[in-house]
Amino acid sequence: MRLSKHQILIRPVLTEKTTHAIEARNSYVFEIARDANKIQVRRAVEDLFDVKVLKVNVLNRRGKLKRVGRSVGYGRTTRRAIVTIKRGEKIDVY
Repeated sequence: MRLSKHQILIRPVLTEKTTHAIEARNSYVFEIARDANKIQVRRAVEDLFDVKVLKVNVLNRRGKLKRVGRSVGYGRTTRRAIVTIKRGEKIDVY
C-alpha cells in the first residue's frame, strides 16, 4: 500500500518533554502511520517542511490499560517517529 506524505505524518506530538527535545537536540516528534518506515518518514518530513533530516528513530507505544468500573480495555496503540534535523533549521509545529 502506498501512502501519501500527509498520510505518513499524522500529527506532531507536543508535550513538555518533546518541547525540551526541540530546544536541546533539534528533534521533533510526530505520530506516524502504523505501516510507515524510516525512509518514508524521512522523505515526508524533507518534502513537507523543506529541511534536511539527519536521523529518524521510530518507536511503537502500546495502549495503556484503562479501567472504568468493572470494564477493562486498552487505549490507542500509536507509532511515533523522533526526527532530528540539521542544526539551524526549524519546523514550525505550533
